[in-house]
Amino acid sequence: MIRKVLAWFGFGSEDAPAVHDHDPGESHGHIHGVMDATIATTARGIWAIKWSFAILAATAVMQLFVVAISGSVALLADTIHNLGDAGTAIPLWVAFVLARRRPTKIFPYGYGRVEDIAGVIIVLIILFSAIVAGYEAIDRLLNPQPITNLLWVAIAGIVGFAGNEWVAVLRIRVGREISSAALIADGYHARTDGLTSLAVVAGAIGVGLGFPLADPIVGLLITVAIFGVVWQSAKSVFTRMLDGLEPGTLDDIRHAAEHVRGIVRIVDAKARWLGHKLHADVVIAVEPGLSLAEANGIAVALQEELFSHLPALAAANIRFEMTDAQISTHSQHGHHQALNFIQIKSELADGVLEIVDTKEGERMRLTVMRDAPDLRATVLIARGAGSPETLPLLPMTGSRRVFVSALAPSEPHEFDATIELSQGSRAASLPFHMAEPEHHHES
Repeated sequence: MIRKVLAWFGFGSEDAPAVHDHDPGESHGHIHGVMDATIATTARGIWAIKWSFAILAATAVMQLFVVAISGSVALLADTIHNLGDAGTAIPLWVAFVLARRRPTKIFPYGYGRVEDIAGVIIVLIILFSAIVAGYEAIDRLLNPQPITNLLWVAIAGIVGFAGNEWVAVLRIRVGREISSAALIADGYHARTDGLTSLAVVAGAIGVGLGFPLADPIVGLLITVAIFGVVWQSAKSVFTRMLDGLEPGTLDDIRHAAEHVRGIVRIVDAKARWLGHKLHADVVIAVEPGLSLAEANGIAVALQEELFSHLPALAAANIRFEMTDAQISTHSQHGHHQALNFIQIKSELADGVLEIVDTKEGERMRLTVMRDAPDLRATVLIARGAGSPETLPLLPMTGSRRVFVSALAPSEPHEFDATIELSQGSRAASLPFHMAEPEHHHES
């Protein structure tokens, strides 16, 4: 029986989701003003948060009506608590609306920091509300006043409990569907919040039995709980604003590098949050004498591991420590491995285009930094006055980041060309010049 009760509140639950062994940081569960990245990056998780907001907001509105007709400070404190829970979704919605706007010259990283500002505003609002609730509770202790409509107060407390339990079931169920430990923790927190609503019912019963101070005492206890939420949320919001990270994030970056062959060591690793997206900067040391293509392959492999280990990662900048590993511009294995690579940057793709040696011969290869589903790429090489040489780049089997031509580009390998990119209704055309280094035919 005790085990079932503990499981109901989230302690020792046997059907918790299997979280990735290298999931970044720790789950902080329910924090006002900060949205966990595993929730924010999942459409199903956002759906759950929106419905949680609607349910708790409706519950709080009903409770506010009863507060107005009864004068119960315990119910007022519980209403403020529920409004704070509902407000958790506000910074997420604000961030998502502004995230659709393109970066500008003034804001080259976009508008992710707006979520931090919204978080501070929410913490301040909850703090002000807690002060008001505490003041009202103390005033009622010093200057007792009769409470009316006790039955409605009790009903409002039951409604508060039902609303929180509904939200708890919703968050826990969806959290298990998307394997989000944070969303599940949010659900169990909502379940415990329901107990504060039941405390309102207990206060109403106490008043009905002839103990009028029961209502302000319950109001004070709930106010103390709200101040605890304010303290926890303020720490998290200001940690984010000061570029603080969850414990273990940098460890996950270093662990990701252990899965990549060719990396000698991690020289430096940094990361910061922009809204609910993580940006990382990593400096690595590699073996000396690598070709540009080999070095680029290591960088791409590390980025893939980082994106796998850190679901909230939006960008990873990889740099090489040149003092430990000078990257050779001339390969000793294949003359076309030394070709200058072309950096491709557009809204559709960001990566490297190069000519590489494969088992089937020379091929044109595009490697992009992020998964690019449905991306189509074609290289058009200018060949005199005739028709351009056309090389469609096809996705490599098992990868959505590497695109390779079926045929080798014709000689000579110094040419002007254009890479045509398309994805759905969007398209981009990027001209470039490919040049071979001197003496590239020497072995």
